[in-house]
Parts: sequence; structure tokens; C-alpha cells
Amino acid sequence: MAQGPWFYCLKHHAVETRDGCAERHRLGPYDDRAEAEAALEKVAERNEAADAADRAWEEGRG
Repeated sequence: MAQGPWFYCLKHHAVETRDGCAERHRLGPYDDRAEAEAALEKVAERNEAADAADRAWEEGRG
């Protein structure tokens, strides 16, 4: 079984080890495969939180 670190490849939409695609095509490194598999979910959560913070800042400014 392959060992980490693990990466999520944005080009192939797959989890891979360090021997995968070029770094410009991937997210990570992650300590385990499960963390890499959840990479896009984590990105979406962080984007949602940042968007909410932006909206709150804009509403407070006016």
C-alpha cells in the first residue's frame, strides 16, 4: 500500500501520492488519504466561510 503524503489532483479528480501529477495541478499535501479525498469539500467550506465574512464586513461598513 502506498504511503503519504497524499494529494488531490485537480486535473484527474483523484487522490494520488507524491509521484502523481505536477504540483500546479494538485491540492495538498495531506497526512492521510481520507483527508485528501475530502479536499474539495474543505475548499468549499472555506470559500463559504470567506464569502460570509465578506458579506458581514460589507453590511457593517454601510
